[in-house]
Amino acid sequence: MGRYHVKDAPLYLRPRVDPPLASLLGNAPLLHSLADALGSPLNVLLPEAVAANAERFRSVLRRHHLVGRVYFAHKANRSSALVRRLAACDPAVVGIDVASLEELRHALASGFTGDRVMATGPKDPEFLWLAARVGATVNLDSPGELDELAALVRKYGLARTDVLVRLSGFESDPGPGAGTRLLARRSRFGTPVAEAEKLWTALERHADSVRLVGLAHHLDTTGLEEKARALERCVLLMDECRARGLAPRAVDIGGGFGAAYVEDAGEWERWTTALSEAVLGIRPPLTWRGHAYGLRNEAGTVRGTAALYPAHRPTAGPGYLDALLSRPAPVLGRPPATLLLEHLDDLYLEPGRALVDQCGLSLARVVEVRPLGEAPDRYLVRLAMNAGDVSMEEHGVLADPVLLPRGESAPVSGAADGGPAETEGPVGVHLVGNLCLEADLITRRLVFLPRLPRPGDLLAFVNTAGYLMDFHAHHAQRQPSARTVAVTEEGGTWRWCPDENYWPLTHPQGVPS
Repeated sequence: MGRYHVKDAPLYLRPRVDPPLASLLGNAPLLHSLADALGSPLNVLLPEAVAANAERFRSVLRRHHLVGRVYFAHKANRSSALVRRLAACDPAVVGIDVASLEELRHALASGFTGDRVMATGPKDPEFLWLAARVGATVNLDSPGELDELAALVRKYGLARTDVLVRLSGFESDPGPGAGTRLLARRSRFGTPVAEAEKLWTALERHADSVRLVGLAHHLDTTGLEEKARALERCVLLMDECRARGLAPRAVDIGGGFGAAYVEDAGEWERWTTALSEAVLGIRPPLTWRGHAYGLRNEAGTVRGTAALYPAHRPTAGPGYLDALLSRPAPVLGRPPATLLLEHLDDLYLEPGRALVDQCGLSLARVVEVRPLGEAPDRYLVRLAMNAGDVSMEEHGVLADPVLLPRGESAPVSGAADGGPAETEGPVGVHLVGNLCLEADLITRRLVFLPRLPRPGDLLAFVNTAGYLMDFHAHHAQRQPSARTVAVTEEGGTWRWCPDENYWPLTHPQGVPS
């Protein structure tokens, strides 16, 4: 296969890889030995990295002189190691957000005490009862959920339960300066701000059973202005609550701080531009069977919105929080951090993806490589993995895997220089899974690798700990789902253990930490 000319330059989306994940990825023999022993697919996690991320969020709060707590959104990952490591962090600063009965049980079994737990999401009676029983804070989704919780507290003689109430409907908020301007997409969760009066009345009615400790929101948007406006509105609504004799002390702004998956902004811009050109038919398709990620060609014009996560984000995670707290809010004109300080309000966060950013990777063994008949320069690469094992497509995340050839001590990245003619690169490949389904594509995008992989090589999908490595995992067709291991580095030596065997008290080999 010949080399690509400039006009056919490969459209890389090379992943962002930071320490210590970069060091782990650079140890190809270790990763091959783990996959040989434990099978493919395989998830590899770095528990120490999640503690470092929590500290970065804490540093932003300190910088703005704020008191608050970082609640890990457990649904982002099923790992025990990550939860146990966070349980060992400062109890005053790190908590956990659980969205089901089983997540609550897992958090308690991993070392979290009830006073560090926030119960969110849709709740059945068993979930509400256990949350109230262990002293968790319940983030209420609706007045009906409030009534149900209060009834359980009274019926079973439980202690008065701390609650937050989740608000929504900011897009039609009649508050100061809001007008009718759309602020964010409407959510099916939470009580609309316009119905807040009913909510305050219900809280007063149930004052014997619940105690309001704050207001919450979670906006499905990356827009800083919308989030600053919602935060500002919640601060003002807290004053309304206090005027009625309620005593809230915290604003919970949820998650959505994001993560950057692609290192180079230029690569992301080139790929998204090329996608539009492919939709218009002025360049060959970039995807399997011309999939357009929500775009369409209407009379020579690209229409629609690409259903893609912004894979290159210059501001994400703790940096995004810092930007949110620093920019002037749209109505009162003062930064949210200033408003929180003026009103003596605490700040709660619920990061998921951002808290496990750079905390792990997913490995897949190459099983088969064959030319794609209608496109001689393209190949099908079948992996011992399926789309449920690394659900990048499901979440609209695009980033190249890293090629780890068997028998080589380092990953292969960038354009290859030389090599056997049949593996000379770069080369475009379609990554397909191990299910007997046409739709089992690891990614619909044509992926460019620095050279053609061979059976036995590994592909490492980087930064998958947040929603990608196990959120949609299953046992379809009795294919094995990924095992998960926790790895730690000390003095240049990597050690590992099964995820369920990791405890922050000791290293995997039992040496006190």
